[in-house]
Amino acid sequence: MVRFPVLISCWLIFSTLFAPSLFTQVPPVQPQVEAARAAVTLDDQHLFYVVRFKGYSAEMRAERIRGVLQEVADDESISASALGIADDVISTDVMLGSNVLFSVTDADASEEGISRQELGNKILKRIGSAIEQYRRERAPHHLFLSIIYSVLATLALGALMWVFFRWNRKLISLVVARVRPVTIKSHEVVRAEWILRVLRGIWEPIRLIIIVGLSVVYLELVLSQFPWTRPYAFHILGNILVPLRAIGYGFWSQLPNFLTLAVVFLLTRYLLKVLKFLFSEIADGRIEVPGFYPDWSRPTFNIVRVLVTSFALVFAFPYIPGSDSPAFKGISVFLGVLVSLGSSSAISNVVAGITLTYMRAYRIGDVVTIGDSNGIVTGVGTLVTRIQTFKDVEITIPNSIVLSAHITNFSKAAGEEGLILHTSVTIGYDTPWRQVEALLLLAADRTPGLLREPAPYVLQRDLGDFYITYELNVRTDAPEKMFRTYSALHANVQDAFNEFGVQIMSPNYIADRSVPTIVPRSKWFTPPAKKPEEGNAAR
Repeated sequence: MVRFPVLISCWLIFSTLFAPSLFTQVPPVQPQVEAARAAVTLDDQHLFYVVRFKGYSAEMRAERIRGVLQEVADDESISASALGIADDVISTDVMLGSNVLFSVTDADASEEGISRQELGNKILKRIGSAIEQYRRERAPHHLFLSIIYSVLATLALGALMWVFFRWNRKLISLVVARVRPVTIKSHEVVRAEWILRVLRGIWEPIRLIIIVGLSVVYLELVLSQFPWTRPYAFHILGNILVPLRAIGYGFWSQLPNFLTLAVVFLLTRYLLKVLKFLFSEIADGRIEVPGFYPDWSRPTFNIVRVLVTSFALVFAFPYIPGSDSPAFKGISVFLGVLVSLGSSSAISNVVAGITLTYMRAYRIGDVVTIGDSNGIVTGVGTLVTRIQTFKDVEITIPNSIVLSAHITNFSKAAGEEGLILHTSVTIGYDTPWRQVEALLLLAADRTPGLLREPAPYVLQRDLGDFYITYELNVRTDAPEKMFRTYSALHANVQDAFNEFGVQIMSPNYIADRSVPTIVPRSKWFTPPAKKPEEGNAAR
């Protein structure tokens, strides 16, 4: 069973991390507005801005110019000094020989606050410098140095991590060895384990921050060495800080609700502790409640715990982050439907288990017969009852079936005056009934495990056409051994009747034989049977 504190803790973590994004209503999508200008870049290096011109948007122009500059930079046969500019009435063109690479307009220059001709000259210088840098960074010797730097950075990171983890283990060992409990006059106020737990709770986030920080510095250093990965190097830290900032903002905004939930959690927890103490005192017999049996304490506490926890959840529900969002309500309805569709049989078993508990039909250790199953009760749960048969087979019976079945509790009768065991024999009318009763009582007296008080007795159950049915009734206080007791009793009945020459009639009686059907004493231990002094097999 998942405990209430665990549920609350898991939900607080979940809501803190995901409430700002999952449970906040998504604002309606706004129509995209075309940007007023777009930046032209080469290898993630900003060169200049362009604006819309004729039918081309600023983004389209910037992407087309970037593609042209990329082709020129990749062609080692083209020198950056071969680029030039040419002015006409409406634009300033960047030329490669007689070919126009792209054009700069008066609108582009107005964004920079200078004339079109001045912008063209600046762009030409920036392009030349960017192309040279582009080719220089992709030169083989430069890439070789970048690889060397990356390998050195990897080795340095490995060495730092090794030193850090080794130092971390030594620090933990040192703290564990030096931490002592807080005592006042030989009374331990704060245990050393609690202090260590607090210190670990403080150190673990710090250790994680150090590890993440070293990893981020390493990734930024390595990725910045290569032109293809450099654009990603400067976004790693931002990608980490943005969600952290969102989590921090979400936590801060929900802090009053968290405080309320913490108060509800603490009150519920200590109320359950008080209730558990009271019910345990009742179970141990130290507190007596008229009409309330001690064996009701545990199931009653479980019911009360569910009710208290449910009430606490209902009270705390409005303060759970995102509880009023459509997403949360949809999940709640979905889970409710699943529970209602899949738990009908489970609920019936729970109700039956509670009913059986307060019926006190049986307890653990009782010898019972439930339907066609008999044995010793080994487990009484909310959903099922477990029985271990006398053949050492465990049977699990749903409580709903137990409630609808016939239950016989042998242990309850045995605890009062003893459980009555009975067996019947059929004897002919030619045998005095007083002798038969005396033989049956003699067999009972020879059988171990039977109670002498109340004394065994014999009933004449039926006067048949050919024989009388005698029933021997005895008592035992060990119902778990009743089958062995029955076996010993039947053996002693046979011995007693054979010893005194009285024939036990068969139910399928036809006629008297010339010689009584008995086993004489001389044949009681015919091999492989052994006499009592030779072994334990004989009775």
